Amino acid sequence: MSTAVRVDRVSHAFGQGEERLLALHDVSLELRKGEFTCLVGASGSGKSTLLNLLAHLDPPTAGRIETFGSRTALLFQEAALFPWLTAAANVELPLRIRHVESAKRREEARQLLSAVGLSDFSGSRPHELSGGMRQRVALARALAQDAPILLMDEPFGALDAITRDLLHDELERIFLERNLTILFVTHNAREAVRLGDRVLVFSSRPGRVAAEFQVNLSRPRRLESPDVARLAGLVGDRLREEVLKHGN
Repeated sequence: MSTAVRVDRVSHAFGQGEERLLALHDVSLELRKGEFTCLVGASGSGKSTLLNLLAHLDPPTAGRIETFGSRTALLFQEAALFPWLTAAANVELPLRIRHVESAKRREEARQLLSAVGLSDFSGSRPHELSGGMRQRVALARALAQDAPILLMDEPFGALDAITRDLLHDELERIFLERNLTILFVTHNAREAVRLGDRVLVFSSRPGRVAAEFQVNLSRPRRLESPDVARLAGLVGDRLREEVLKHGN
Protein backbone atom coordinates (compact mmCIF):
# COMPACT_ATOMS: atom_id res chain seq x y z
CA MET A 1 0.00 0.00 0.00
CA SER A 2 1.57 3.29 -1.09
CA THR A 3 1.99 6.34 1.13
CA ALA A 4 -0.62 9.12 0.96
CA VAL A 5 0.80 11.38 3.69
CA ARG A 6 4.22 11.52 5.30
CA VAL A 7 4.92 13.56 8.43
CA ASP A 8 8.64 13.73 9.09
CA ARG A 9 9.88 15.01 12.49
CA VAL A 10 7.31 17.80 12.65
CA SER A 11 7.20 20.23 15.57
CA HIS A 12 4.92 23.21 16.00
CA ALA A 13 4.93 26.04 18.53
CA PHE A 14 2.67 28.99 19.20
CA GLY A 15 3.96 32.34 20.42
CA GLN A 16 7.47 33.58 21.13
CA GLY A 17 9.90 33.78 24.04
CA GLU A 18 8.46 33.03 27.46
CA GLU A 19 4.98 32.83 25.94
CA ARG A 20 6.05 30.09 23.51
CA LEU A 21 3.86 26.98 23.70
CA LEU A 22 5.14 23.78 22.08
CA ALA A 23 2.07 21.93 20.78
CA LEU A 24 3.79 19.19 18.74
CA HIS A 25 7.27 17.74 19.14
CA ASP A 26 9.11 15.57 16.63
CA VAL A 27 5.99 13.91 15.19
CA SER A 28 6.62 11.28 12.52
CA LEU A 29 3.93 9.14 10.91
CA GLU A 30 2.69 7.85 7.57
CA LEU A 31 -0.84 7.43 6.25
CA ARG A 32 -1.26 4.79 3.58
CA LYS A 33 -3.57 5.24 0.60
CA GLY A 34 -7.01 3.80 1.22
CA GLU A 35 -6.39 3.44 4.97
CA PHE A 36 -8.62 4.65 7.81
CA THR A 37 -6.33 5.86 10.61
CA CYS A 38 -7.64 7.10 13.94
CA LEU A 39 -5.68 9.42 16.22
CA VAL A 40 -6.58 9.23 19.90
CA GLY A 41 -5.38 11.72 22.49
CA ALA A 42 -6.44 13.76 25.48
CA SER A 43 -7.80 17.28 25.09
CA GLY A 44 -5.03 19.77 24.36
CA SER A 45 -2.58 17.16 23.09
CA GLY A 46 -2.12 18.82 19.70
CA LYS A 47 -4.39 16.58 17.61
CA SER A 48 -6.25 19.49 15.99
CA THR A 49 -2.98 21.34 15.46
CA LEU A 50 -1.66 18.38 13.47
CA LEU A 51 -4.79 18.34 11.29
CA ASN A 52 -4.41 22.06 10.59
CA LEU A 53 -0.83 21.44 9.45
CA LEU A 54 -1.90 18.55 7.23
CA ALA A 55 -4.62 20.76 5.71
CA HIS A 56 -1.96 23.44 5.02
CA LEU A 57 -3.76 25.97 7.19
CA ASP A 58 -0.48 26.55 9.06
CA PRO A 59 3.14 25.71 8.24
CA PRO A 60 5.05 23.55 10.75
CA THR A 61 7.68 25.23 12.90
CA ALA A 62 10.08 22.40 12.07
CA GLY A 63 9.99 19.23 9.99
CA ARG A 64 8.28 18.35 6.75
CA ILE A 65 4.81 17.26 5.61
CA GLU A 66 4.23 15.60 2.23
CA THR A 67 0.89 14.81 0.61
CA PHE A 68 2.50 13.96 -2.74
CA GLY A 69 0.35 16.39 -4.71
CA SER A 70 -2.95 15.15 -3.27
CA ARG A 71 -5.47 17.62 -1.88
CA THR A 72 -6.95 17.35 1.59
CA ALA A 73 -10.44 18.15 2.91
CA LEU A 74 -10.98 19.03 6.58
CA LEU A 75 -14.19 18.31 8.53
CA PHE A 76 -14.53 20.04 11.91
CA GLN A 77 -16.47 19.08 15.04
CA GLU A 78 -18.93 21.88 14.29
CA ALA A 79 -20.67 21.66 10.93
CA ALA A 80 -19.92 25.37 10.21
CA LEU A 81 -22.59 25.64 7.53
CA PHE A 82 -23.63 29.00 6.12
CA PRO A 83 -27.01 29.57 7.81
CA TRP A 84 -28.53 31.58 4.95
CA LEU A 85 -27.85 28.82 2.39
CA THR A 86 -29.81 25.63 1.84
CA ALA A 87 -28.17 22.23 2.35
CA ALA A 88 -27.69 21.91 -1.41
CA ALA A 89 -26.19 25.39 -1.71
CA ASN A 90 -23.76 24.65 1.13
CA VAL A 91 -22.61 21.50 -0.66
CA GLU A 92 -22.29 23.40 -3.94
CA LEU A 93 -19.79 25.91 -2.50
CA PRO A 94 -16.63 23.84 -3.13
CA LEU A 95 -17.96 23.09 -6.62
CA ARG A 96 -18.35 26.82 -7.28
CA ILE A 97 -14.76 27.36 -6.18
CA ARG A 98 -13.70 24.64 -8.63
CA HIS A 99 -15.69 26.48 -11.35
CA VAL A 100 -18.00 23.54 -12.02
CA GLU A 101 -20.80 24.74 -14.29
CA SER A 102 -24.20 25.22 -12.68
CA ALA A 103 -26.14 22.22 -14.01
CA LYS A 104 -23.35 19.78 -13.15
CA ARG A 105 -22.91 21.50 -9.80
CA ARG A 106 -26.55 20.95 -8.88
CA GLU A 107 -26.40 17.31 -9.96
CA GLU A 108 -23.22 16.62 -7.96
CA ALA A 109 -24.73 18.26 -4.88
CA ARG A 110 -27.85 16.13 -5.31
CA GLN A 111 -25.78 12.95 -5.56
CA LEU A 112 -23.67 13.84 -2.53
CA LEU A 113 -26.70 14.62 -0.37
CA SER A 114 -28.17 11.31 -1.47
CA ALA A 115 -24.92 9.57 -0.47
CA VAL A 116 -25.29 10.89 3.10
CA GLY A 117 -29.00 10.09 3.26
CA LEU A 118 -30.39 13.61 2.85
CA SER A 119 -32.07 13.48 -0.54
CA ASP A 120 -35.28 14.94 0.88
CA PHE A 121 -33.60 17.88 2.65
CA SER A 122 -31.68 19.63 -0.12
CA GLY A 123 -33.85 22.74 0.23
CA SER A 124 -33.64 22.93 4.04
CA ARG A 125 -31.54 25.51 5.83
CA PRO A 126 -29.23 24.55 8.72
CA HIS A 127 -31.62 25.71 11.47
CA GLU A 128 -34.23 23.31 10.08
CA LEU A 129 -31.89 20.32 10.46
CA SER A 130 -30.85 18.27 13.48
CA GLY A 131 -27.23 18.21 14.64
CA GLY A 132 -26.64 14.87 12.96
CA MET A 133 -28.17 16.08 9.71
CA ARG A 134 -25.99 19.20 9.74
CA GLN A 135 -22.91 17.00 10.12
CA ARG A 136 -24.11 14.92 7.16
CA VAL A 137 -24.31 18.11 5.08
CA ALA A 138 -20.83 19.09 6.25
CA LEU A 139 -19.55 15.65 5.23
CA ALA A 140 -21.19 16.00 1.80
CA ARG A 141 -19.56 19.43 1.45
CA ALA A 142 -16.16 17.95 2.34
CA LEU A 143 -16.67 15.19 -0.24
CA ALA A 144 -17.55 17.84 -2.83
CA GLN A 145 -13.94 18.99 -2.68
CA ASP A 146 -13.09 15.69 -4.40
CA ALA A 147 -9.99 15.34 -2.22
CA PRO A 148 -8.59 11.83 -1.76
CA ILE A 149 -7.44 12.63 1.81
CA LEU A 150 -10.15 13.40 4.38
CA LEU A 151 -9.15 14.90 7.74
CA MET A 152 -11.82 14.69 10.46
CA ASP A 153 -11.54 16.56 13.75
CA GLU A 154 -13.88 14.88 16.28
CA PRO A 155 -16.81 15.34 13.87
CA PHE A 156 -19.27 13.26 15.90
CA GLY A 157 -18.22 14.31 19.40
CA ALA A 158 -21.23 16.53 20.08
CA LEU A 159 -23.85 14.03 18.84
CA ASP A 160 -25.99 11.58 20.80
CA ALA A 161 -24.98 7.91 20.82
CA ILE A 162 -27.61 6.68 18.35
CA THR A 163 -26.91 9.43 15.80
CA ARG A 164 -23.17 8.88 16.17
CA ASP A 165 -23.59 5.14 15.55
CA LEU A 166 -25.61 5.80 12.38
CA LEU A 167 -22.98 8.23 11.11
CA HIS A 168 -20.26 5.67 11.78
CA ASP A 169 -22.08 3.35 9.37
CA GLU A 170 -22.45 6.11 6.75
CA LEU A 171 -18.82 7.14 7.01
CA GLU A 172 -17.58 3.56 6.78
CA ARG A 173 -19.68 2.94 3.66
CA ILE A 174 -18.44 6.12 1.95
CA PHE A 175 -14.84 5.35 2.92
CA LEU A 176 -15.03 1.91 1.32
CA GLU A 177 -16.93 3.05 -1.78
CA ARG A 178 -14.60 5.96 -2.53
CA ASN A 179 -11.32 4.37 -1.39
CA LEU A 180 -10.50 7.44 0.70
CA THR A 181 -7.53 7.97 2.96
CA ILE A 182 -8.92 9.18 6.31
CA LEU A 183 -7.29 10.56 9.43
CA PHE A 184 -9.97 10.70 12.14
CA VAL A 185 -9.22 12.49 15.40
CA THR A 186 -11.12 11.45 18.52
CA HIS A 187 -10.67 11.14 22.29
CA ASN A 188 -12.91 8.05 22.31
CA ALA A 189 -10.93 4.79 22.13
CA ARG A 190 -13.96 2.66 21.29
CA GLU A 191 -14.93 4.96 18.39
CA ALA A 192 -11.35 4.71 17.10
CA VAL A 193 -11.39 0.90 17.14
CA ARG A 194 -14.89 0.81 15.64
CA LEU A 195 -13.75 2.86 12.62
CA GLY A 196 -10.00 2.52 12.15
CA ASP A 197 -7.68 0.12 10.38
CA ARG A 198 -5.02 1.51 12.72
CA VAL A 199 -5.12 3.57 15.92
CA LEU A 200 -2.36 5.99 16.89
CA VAL A 201 -2.14 7.15 20.52
CA PHE A 202 -0.94 10.71 21.01
CA SER A 203 0.97 11.80 24.08
CA SER A 204 -0.09 14.80 26.13
CA ARG A 205 1.38 18.17 25.16
CA PRO A 206 3.68 18.41 23.39
CA GLY A 207 1.96 15.89 21.15
CA ARG A 208 3.80 13.01 19.53
CA VAL A 209 2.92 9.45 18.52
CA ALA A 210 3.37 7.36 21.66
CA ALA A 211 1.88 4.03 20.51
CA GLU A 212 0.25 2.30 17.54
CA PHE A 213 -2.40 -0.42 17.43
CA GLN A 214 -3.40 -2.43 14.36
CA VAL A 215 -7.13 -3.19 14.21
CA ASN A 216 -7.32 -6.68 12.70
CA LEU A 217 -11.09 -6.97 13.01
CA SER A 218 -13.37 -7.58 10.04
CA ARG A 219 -15.85 -4.92 8.94
CA PRO A 220 -18.56 -3.98 9.70
CA ARG A 221 -17.93 -3.62 13.43
CA ARG A 222 -20.20 -2.60 16.25
CA LEU A 223 -19.33 -0.41 19.23
CA GLU A 224 -20.77 -3.01 21.60
CA SER A 225 -18.72 -5.87 20.11
CA PRO A 226 -16.58 -7.68 22.74
CA ASP A 227 -13.58 -7.61 20.36
CA VAL A 228 -13.94 -3.86 19.84
CA ALA A 229 -14.30 -3.32 23.60
CA ARG A 230 -11.23 -5.47 24.35
CA LEU A 231 -8.92 -3.59 21.97
CA ALA A 232 -10.42 -0.24 22.99
CA GLY A 233 -9.53 -1.11 26.58
CA LEU A 234 -5.88 -1.57 25.60
CA VAL A 235 -5.90 1.73 23.69
CA GLY A 236 -7.55 3.47 26.63
CA ASP A 237 -4.99 2.05 29.07
CA ARG A 238 -2.12 3.31 26.91
CA LEU A 239 -3.72 6.74 26.63
CA ARG A 240 -4.21 6.85 30.40
CA GLU A 241 -0.51 6.09 30.88
CA GLU A 242 0.38 9.08 28.72
CA VAL A 243 -1.98 11.40 30.60
CA LEU A 244 -0.65 10.28 34.00
CA LYS A 245 2.94 10.61 32.81
CA HIS A 246 2.24 14.19 31.75
CA GLY A 247 0.48 14.93 35.04
CA ASN A 248 3.43 13.69 37.03
